[in-house]
Amino acid sequence: MAIVVDTETRLVVQGLTGSEGRFHGLRNRSHGTNVVAGVTPGKGGQDVEGIPVFDTVATAMEETGANASMIFVPAPFATDAMYEAVDAGIRTVVCITEGVPAHEMLRIHAYLRYRDVVLVGPNCPGVLSPGKANVGIIPAEIFREGSVGLVSRSGTLTYQIGHELTQLGLGNSTIVGIGGDPVVGTSFVDVLALFEADPQTEQVVIVGEIGGDEEEKAAAFIEAELSKPVVAYIAGFTAPPGKTMGHAGAIISGSAGTAQGKKEALEAKGIRVGTTPTETAQLVAELARG
Repeated sequence: MAIVVDTETRLVVQGLTGSEGRFHGLRNRSHGTNVVAGVTPGKGGQDVEGIPVFDTVATAMEETGANASMIFVPAPFATDAMYEAVDAGIRTVVCITEGVPAHEMLRIHAYLRYRDVVLVGPNCPGVLSPGKANVGIIPAEIFREGSVGLVSRSGTLTYQIGHELTQLGLGNSTIVGIGGDPVVGTSFVDVLALFEADPQTEQVVIVGEIGGDEEEKAAAFIEAELSKPVVAYIAGFTAPPGKTMGHAGAIISGSAGTAQGKKEALEAKGIRVGTTPTETAQLVAELARG
């Protein structure tokens, strides 16, 4: 099994006719994802290398049975694209677009509160279940199928740690990049709960970074609810106070949100924390060997 995306995923790409949407949509297809449709208003009836393009998500669903959406539209239109996908009945939405205003994401959060929808992102690398489906920009070729679940706020660190695991002979059940914005659709806790229920996932890696308190919330959830072993890595030990480091959510306020504070919160719950991506992968390998 896997979480969020799998062999049953039928993907519609919102923005398939744009350069980025086309590149990654076709790349996802080459890695086995069932990309059934694209959506670009005004370009219905066209196709992208055999993938039909529709004017609306609703029409794409009706014609192709799409059940997941990947959003590759410019930031000013990304919120409308999310609403359109949800209103059409899509239950898995992955928004790659960066630059979506936080106040708009707060409204999306309220809109989804009582709807059975998984929204990953925005400003995220997406979701990969190796050997099953890739929805996003994750380089699937450096990962292999296995039993380690990986959830991360960072795209590049996701790739590095996943590749380190591959080199150690380990593989991943699913990799979820939740995004680095202050407000995102899916939290660490949301993904950890899915990993807990997934029989393929035997252990979990959580990759956090400075800013906010999501890692501290994850530590409390792991102690109370997770039966599977967890290893963590926190980026940003050298970040100066008050400095935004790449992601809009990676900002320290006073003593809150520091890498050291997050490390201590995780270790207080019995979670081993690596000091480098390589050490983190080695800790996972130690757990796998028992």
